[in-house]
Amino acid sequence: MFQPLKNLIKSLNFNYLSLFVIGLTAILLFSFMYGNVKKETYELKEFQIAPDTIRSVKTVEDTVKTEQERQRAANEVSPVYHFSEDIAKNRQAIATSFFDFLIEVKGPKTESEDPPDAEELKKIKKEQIAKMRKKLEKLEAEVSELQLSDDAIATLLTLDTDILMNMQKRLVSILGEEMSKPIRTGDLSTSRYEVERKIRLDDVFPQATIQSMQAIGRSLVVETEKENEEQTKAQIAQAKESIEPTRILQGQVIVREGQVVDRDVHRQLKLAGLLTNQSSVKPIAGLSLFVLFIAFILFLHFNTWRANSSIKKKALFIVITIFFLLVILMKLISLIEKDFDVLLAFLFPTALAPMLVKLLTNERLAIMTTIITAATAGVMLQEGFAQIIQMEVALYILLGGMVSLYFLGNGGKRSTILQTSLGVAFFNMLFIAFYLLMTQSTYELKELIFYSIAAITSGILSGALTIGLMPFFETAFRLVSDMRLIELSNPNHPLLKKVLTETPGTYHHSIMVANLSDAACESIGANGLLARVGCYYHDIGKTIRPGFFIENQHAGKNPHDDLPPEKSRDIIIAHAEDGAKLLERHKMPIEIIDIARQHHGTSLLKFFFVKARDSGVDVTEEQYRYRGPKPQTKEIAIISVADSVEAAVRSMKEPTSQKIAALVRNIVSDKLNDGQFDECDISMKELKQVEKVICETLNGTFHNRIEYPE
Repeated sequence: MFQPLKNLIKSLNFNYLSLFVIGLTAILLFSFMYGNVKKETYELKEFQIAPDTIRSVKTVEDTVKTEQERQRAANEVSPVYHFSEDIAKNRQAIATSFFDFLIEVKGPKTESEDPPDAEELKKIKKEQIAKMRKKLEKLEAEVSELQLSDDAIATLLTLDTDILMNMQKRLVSILGEEMSKPIRTGDLSTSRYEVERKIRLDDVFPQATIQSMQAIGRSLVVETEKENEEQTKAQIAQAKESIEPTRILQGQVIVREGQVVDRDVHRQLKLAGLLTNQSSVKPIAGLSLFVLFIAFILFLHFNTWRANSSIKKKALFIVITIFFLLVILMKLISLIEKDFDVLLAFLFPTALAPMLVKLLTNERLAIMTTIITAATAGVMLQEGFAQIIQMEVALYILLGGMVSLYFLGNGGKRSTILQTSLGVAFFNMLFIAFYLLMTQSTYELKELIFYSIAAITSGILSGALTIGLMPFFETAFRLVSDMRLIELSNPNHPLLKKVLTETPGTYHHSIMVANLSDAACESIGANGLLARVGCYYHDIGKTIRPGFFIENQHAGKNPHDDLPPEKSRDIIIAHAEDGAKLLERHKMPIEIIDIARQHHGTSLLKFFFVKARDSGVDVTEEQYRYRGPKPQTKEIAIISVADSVEAAVRSMKEPTSQKIAALVRNIVSDKLNDGQFDECDISMKELKQVEKVICETLNGTFHNRIEYPE
């Protein structure tokens, strides 16, 4: 029934197929998610009559009212001022320095026999003023208002040193008295007036210097108590934080039927996302971008994955199938979640997608699937209108999925899956505990019990569904997962029992080839488990005519001695195809069948070819070659080498490490020159590594032993 469809898919180019499948996926995903984005809204304007009683479907914060309350609290906070004694001392120091400069410029009084004339006095005065100006530059830089005229400086320079020292002492005292009090910006005028008044009434200051001293005193009076902006801001912030947010609670009536929708009500409706307006198309546009983003990730992942086209096609359909199974489950949860007060999304099997995809394909695909599943669940399982994505749900699924990949490791046994499920359940409980603590809400006992059960159910359900769905995927896609391979490696499998009982020599040979192939595959990053299990079955065709193969001949008689070369050829060559057909009848995975059919490739049966040629028969090499095809994968190529090497080494009388190395090198070289690796992607570097590992393994098997005394 589905064969024509399978043939069509097989014939299509992967790029075109992926575009079509991922495009169809995007359309279906959009249709599933559309209902979760499009909410019920109302066409209402200000001062209209409400047609229904409208309740908020989500607890949202009324930011406008909250901000108004916080601003009111901030306005009630008084500024914090800080008084500094250092300011008064600094200003007193400036006043002291000013008079010190005057005294220094004036210099000591000298007795001169010839008093200077008027011209010389004028010159001295000018020099003193210039010196004083030079010294005042530093003070003026610090106190910009400290500006004195040349006349004022000249007047001060004419005073005796004793008078200047008294004036210095008194001015410093006046400044100290006034600036020891807290002076704010608004108090500056009063304080400066008081300093001017004290200078004017003090007899220490000569009448000619009053104005100069008042100017100096006024310029030196500044605020001694300034606003501490950091502390003020901190108190304002504390006052704002003390105001609890004003919320529109879930289920709260915003407007009743028949009530006028005033501006405040209209704003609350808009805040709750209950109004129909031009911006209502934005969530739909956002959903379209989200779906395109998911589609782009899928397309980019598969088109950057270097793998066989048939493998990629199969993996693509597996991922899409698993993804939509989970999307359907999300849809069901979102439909029934409205009737519950708890977050039902925590029941979602977080580890189902990653475990299934990893066991059926690979870990890289499993990580990608986990990410897109978590993102999709965050959108589909959201509550109300205020959120873009339900972040706790997205993180719950993402972290649960990633944890499952670490627990699962490289194992595919059912016991490993169950252990992984328990590990995921434990980490689910930790995440839910984090969620409940971060919400800072009070929960009833029944809610706590539900969330605990949900965490455990999610983990156990992930494992149970994985084990339950694996056989369906393996059958539908003819897959060979690690779990399936481990089952096939069981010695109690009917076909392996058949090999053991009917062809014991072949069974032992298969075990040895499996050890060599497994080690070699693992060393180059190929699938060692697939190679090992494939080796167990690769010579199953020999069970049809066991006595015609040397490893099963125990009586010393070789039936080929009595047969013509062409008859022996047909019997030997047939075992590859006979084995493939036998495996097909038992519905074995295609990878195992390919190993049985391809492990000899199109190699030459040299023994019987030479025997026929020496008998005088006109023969060609093509007549004595296996029917193929040549190995198509690295695993089969390695098995073909290991198969030939094991048989050849066993025939050596005294194998040494040098002989083994030369033999392995020659076999690999012969197969390479014969074109047996032309159709698989194994590299020369990898072949060298395979040679090395096979030699090491064989040296461990055929090592020298101690000869025990009789």
